[in-house]
Amino acid sequence: MANTLLEKIWQSHCVKHLGDTEDLIYFDMHLLHEINTPQAFDSLRADKRIVRRPDLTVATEDHNTPTRSIEALQGDVLRRQQVDLLRHNCSEFGIPLYKLGEPGQGITHVIAPEQGLVLPGTTLVCCDSHTTTHGALALLAFGIGTSQVEHVLATQTLRFQKFKSMRITVENSLRANISAKDLALYIIRHIGTGGGIGYVIEYTGNAIHSLSMEARMTLCNMSVEAGASAGIIGVDDVTIDYLRKIFVSNGRPPLEEEIERWRTFVSNSDAIFDKEIVIDAAVVNENVTWGTNPSQNICFNERIPDFTDYSDTSQQQAAKRALEYMKLKPGQSLQDILIDKVFIGSCTNGRIEDLRVVAGILEGRSVYLNVDMVIVPGSIKVRDQAIREGLDKIFKEAGADFRSLPGCSMCCGLNEDSMREGQRSVSTSNRNFEGRQGTGAMTHIASPAVAAASAIMGRIACPSDL
Repeated sequence: MANTLLEKIWQSHCVKHLGDTEDLIYFDMHLLHEINTPQAFDSLRADKRIVRRPDLTVATEDHNTPTRSIEALQGDVLRRQQVDLLRHNCSEFGIPLYKLGEPGQGITHVIAPEQGLVLPGTTLVCCDSHTTTHGALALLAFGIGTSQVEHVLATQTLRFQKFKSMRITVENSLRANISAKDLALYIIRHIGTGGGIGYVIEYTGNAIHSLSMEARMTLCNMSVEAGASAGIIGVDDVTIDYLRKIFVSNGRPPLEEEIERWRTFVSNSDAIFDKEIVIDAAVVNENVTWGTNPSQNICFNERIPDFTDYSDTSQQQAAKRALEYMKLKPGQSLQDILIDKVFIGSCTNGRIEDLRVVAGILEGRSVYLNVDMVIVPGSIKVRDQAIREGLDKIFKEAGADFRSLPGCSMCCGLNEDSMREGQRSVSTSNRNFEGRQGTGAMTHIASPAVAAASAIMGRIACPSDL
């Protein structure tokens, strides 16, 4: 039977059809963090319910946590309360929790794959929109709301309308200096921030299957910025090699029958998608956002657009507001834009592969005098690996601030890493909305390579500018 990967997973996890439009779906893994979860546990207590599958639930402290020292957690009443509530709730309901600074702790979407919690053909949810990251490993993973968190805790299920399927085929190969982040920004600009609404995007094509697993996670992570419910990539040799290493590092080599089952999680060659898009990887350049949503991005041979360049009225209004908020003028070059901060990290680009790219550019160079460069590892494991490889020394010698604790940090601006009003950053995170990194702060999303080059130049720059 001709099934897409989405259909295979959906059908195998459908507990019950609820009429013509909705299905009750079972979830294999539920991830939690300290934000948006207290209400769910309070409701469980009020209804005298238990957590149905604490063994399929994992929590970590990542969003509103300090990145300099554990002691800093004591200095903020709200932050400490959120963390304490998560610890209390996990203890009461028997849920495994990775506490700040302990082995295994880190950003939700970084630690789950590195601990072997993310497997092909499964389903996964978390109260975080960038749960789409995990689809890189051929599973259906997406963000849910607070009320849905309670329902999954109590029943391990949720009711959903079936998503539509979109296939984005990226033909040929990305050039050597082009990253998955550049490709993601190109796709979002191409289809718009609402182009994926109601869809699960499956990425395929030679360029996709040439990406590393970490690069695939970056691409799937950014799927939600195009409005998609999830991003997904079928199993290939890269997937299998990654899972082998993960399983071995966690003390359990995968069985051959497991591997053979994983290989079945691909779309059939004759599967029919609701929408098809084809992209030539050769035309993708280094992209940087200029506005206040991820689709408002350009490459280095383009200029900041005028709002009149857009034919759609809503896009004109959005562009006009973005130009005003970002304090930019039409016709400016990206290289004309001076910056105050550079942020390397987040669930988009906080993995060891990203840090290696940054170190390769910083080595033997110095961060610009007036630029504050903050590098936050995505997990304790990433931090420790960076130290083993000597990347921390490269960062320090260049004048970058390599933080000792992992977390979301400046991506969501919930802790002391947020920016002041009027400051401008180049960030490897995923969102550039107004105030995302601090009230009145201006964010330019870019790849780790572009961010590192910008830190050195003191302005938005690409590595070739060096």
